[in-house]
Amino acid sequence: MQSRCTRAPVLGVPAAVAALMGSVSLGAVAAPTTELAPVVVTATRTPVSLTDVLADVTILDREQLEQAGLQSLVDVLAQVPGVQMTANGSYRSNSGVFLRGATTSQTILLINGVRVGSATTGGYSLENLPLDRIERVEVLRGAAAALYGPDAVGGVIQIFTREPQEGLRRAATLGLGSDGQRKAGASLQGKSGPWGYTLGVGHERATGINVKVPGASGFNPDEDGFEFTSVDASLRYQINHQHQVSWQWLLSDGEYGFDGSPFPNPLSLNAATARAVAQPRLTQQTLKWSAQWTPDWTSVLTIGRTKDESVNQYWRLSDGAFGGQSRFDTQRTQWSWQHDIRLGRDTLSLVAEQRKDEVDSTTAYTVSERTVRGVVASYALVRDRWDALATVRRDRNSQFGHFNTWALSAGYRLAPEWRWVASTGTTFQAPTFNQLYFPGFGNPDLVPQRGRAHEVGLRYQHGGTRASAVVYRNEVRGFITPATNVQSNLAVLEGVTLALDQTWGATALSLSYDYADPRLKPTNERVLRVARHVLRTQLRHRHGPWTSFAELRLSSDREDAQWPGRVTLPGYGVLNVGTTYRLGRGLSVLARLNNVTDKTYSLANGYTTPGRHVFVALNWND
Repeated sequence: MQSRCTRAPVLGVPAAVAALMGSVSLGAVAAPTTELAPVVVTATRTPVSLTDVLADVTILDREQLEQAGLQSLVDVLAQVPGVQMTANGSYRSNSGVFLRGATTSQTILLINGVRVGSATTGGYSLENLPLDRIERVEVLRGAAAALYGPDAVGGVIQIFTREPQEGLRRAATLGLGSDGQRKAGASLQGKSGPWGYTLGVGHERATGINVKVPGASGFNPDEDGFEFTSVDASLRYQINHQHQVSWQWLLSDGEYGFDGSPFPNPLSLNAATARAVAQPRLTQQTLKWSAQWTPDWTSVLTIGRTKDESVNQYWRLSDGAFGGQSRFDTQRTQWSWQHDIRLGRDTLSLVAEQRKDEVDSTTAYTVSERTVRGVVASYALVRDRWDALATVRRDRNSQFGHFNTWALSAGYRLAPEWRWVASTGTTFQAPTFNQLYFPGFGNPDLVPQRGRAHEVGLRYQHGGTRASAVVYRNEVRGFITPATNVQSNLAVLEGVTLALDQTWGATALSLSYDYADPRLKPTNERVLRVARHVLRTQLRHRHGPWTSFAELRLSSDREDAQWPGRVTLPGYGVLNVGTTYRLGRGLSVLARLNNVTDKTYSLANGYTTPGRHVFVALNWND
C-alpha cells in the first residue's frame, strides 16, 4: 500500500510548494479545487501534505493575499484561527501578535527559513512586509521549540517570497484609497535554462489617521501618515540534477508618524510640540545550497543575514529644530545545515544551526550580543493508519548555557474521514535584551522561561468539507509579563480552536472560533491584550468574471495596562466586503470596503484603529 505521507526530496521543495497556489487550508477560504492537497513545510521542516501533517497549521495562499488590497500582513493574520493582533494606531504603526495567548516575543517569524526580528524587544515588524511580494504564509500553532529553537512558545509564522516561474511572468498594480492612500508596484518572474529569477518593487503611502484616542497620554490631534518602499530579488541556478544554489534579497524601508517625545529631551518637547517619526528598515540576504546525495538523502545549507533597524526621530514643530533620536538595531547572522534521510516510508532529519545577534543602539546595554548553537534530530514515522513525529534538540546559549527541548506528536485515522492527533513537548525562552538591560526597566536577574505544552485534536475531511477541533494547554514557568517585566511563577495558556471550511461549487465558507484564557499564577490575572472569545467568518463566491467576498470578525473584551492598574478594552465587530472583476487579458479590478459600520475600537490602550475605508486597485498579470 502506498504511503499517505509524501515527503518530497529537498530539490523538489519549490515545485511541491507551488501546489499551494489556489488551494484550501484549515481556517482559510479557497476556491474549489481538484488538485493535490497543499504541501506544508513549517510543520516538520520538510514538505508534507496538509492532509498528513500532525501540527495545527493554516496556509494563506497568493489569492488571499491579493484579496487583502492595501491592508498589511497584520490585517491578514487577524483572520487566522488562534491569532490575535495588536496595533498602536494607524495603518502601518507598531504591531504585535498573540498566538494561542503567547506574546510576540514567544512566536518566531521566518522569511524563507531565516529568522527575522529584534533582539532588544523580541518582536518583529509584520506591518512593514510587502504583501505583493509574498507567495504564501504558513502559520504553525503550538509549541515548536524542539524544531525551531528558543522562543517558539506559541508557534511559528513563516513567510515565503515569490518564486521563479516558467517562461516570463510580469505583473503590476496601482491602487487608491481613503486617507490619502496610494499604492503602486511591479514585478517579474522567469526561468531560462538553468537560471531562475524574480524582481519586484512596491511603494505605499497615506496621510493616515490620528493614532491616539482623545485624552490618552501623549495625545496629538494630527494625522500620522506612512510611506514605505520595498524591493526584493532572487536568483536561482540549477547546477545539475543533484545540486541547486539560490540567493534571495529583501528590503523594506519606510517611516510613519506617531505621538511622542524623545528621551533625553534637550528641547523639552512633548507630543503636542514635536513631530515624531519612526523609521523601520528590514534587510535580508539568504544563500541556499540544495543537494541530493542519493535518492534517499538530501540536504540544504542555508546562510542568512538580516538587519532589523528601528530609528525614532523628533523635530520641534514650531521651527523644525532637531530634538534627538533613538536607535535600536539588530544584526542577525545565522546558518543551518539540514539533512533528510528516507528510511523506507520514514524520514530521519538531522539539523545543525547557529544564530548570532548583535545590538547597535543609542541605549547602552550591559551585554549587546548573544550566540545560540543547536543540534536537532527528528524522526517521522509513517504507517497505514497512524504516524508520529519525535524531535529532540540541544542548544547552547552564550549567556544561559545548555538546555534541552523535545516534542512528540502522533496521529491515528479512526476512519477515512476522521483523524485524531495529539502532541506534547517542552519550550525554552531566554529574556530579551530589553527585559534584561533596558535602563529603568530591565532586570538582569531574570531567568529563562521554561514550558510544557500539550494539545489534542480531531479532524474531519470529506469532499468539500474540512473541520477541526483542537484543545491546548501550555504551562510556562517564569513567564515574563511584557508591560511590567515582572516574572511570575507560572502562566497557563489554554484554549480551544474550532475551524470549518466548506465549499459548494463556486461558493466557499470559512468559519473559526477561538476560546483563549491565558492566566498568570498565582494571581489568576488574564494575560494582557488577549480576548477570551474571537469568531471569524469568511465567505467567497465566484460568478463568471466576478469574485465577491465578505469577512466578519467578532471579538470579546480584553485587558490592557493602565497605570497604576488595568483597563478593559471593549469587544468589537468588524465587517469587510469586496469584489474582484476580471476584465480579461490579465487585467482585474479590486474594490474593497473595510470596517463597513465605521466601528471605533482599540487593540491597545490609548490607541485608535482605522474607521471605514475604501480601496480600489487595478491589477495586471501577464
